Amino acid sequence: MAIKVTSPAFQAGGPIPSKYTCEGQDISPPLAWSGASAATKSFALIVDDPDAPDPAKPQRVYVHWVVYNIPGTTTSLPENASKTGLPKSAVQGKNDWGKPQYGGPCPPIGRHRYFFKLYALDAQLTGLSSPAKADVERAMKGHVIDSGEVIGTYQKAATKK
Repeated sequence: MAIKVTSPAFQAGGPIPSKYTCEGQDISPPLAWSGASAATKSFALIVDDPDAPDPAKPQRVYVHWVVYNIPGTTTSLPENASKTGLPKSAVQGKNDWGKPQYGGPCPPIGRHRYFFKLYALDAQLTGLSSPAKADVERAMKGHVIDSGEVIGTYQKAATKK
């Protein structure tokens, strides 16, 4: 993985601030990346949680955000990009809530890991209609030049009495 993905909002492996979760404003965190090949035509971003519903007994990967056709010259996404700041050609696929937008961490139990995975592609993805993660992954097959990721964690605040 030659692409270095970072977020000014949280350190790699560190906690994601509640602002970016269901307990806060539920907006997408800012992301930045470097090291992509000059041959990159577009990027795809998939944010998911492999610890659902319980990190002690994960049963599925929960998808929080799918974005594709981010221009190959892009090196960052601003805070709240899901609602206000995606580049013109970028398209959001469906998350596991069935919505074409970012859905922040909201783990039912325990501390979960959230993988922000960025893929450099040698093409724009075409022929997709409100795709889910699996559809975008199928469309990416044979087009991934490189990838990188940053992982953040989140655990809900203890319930106040």
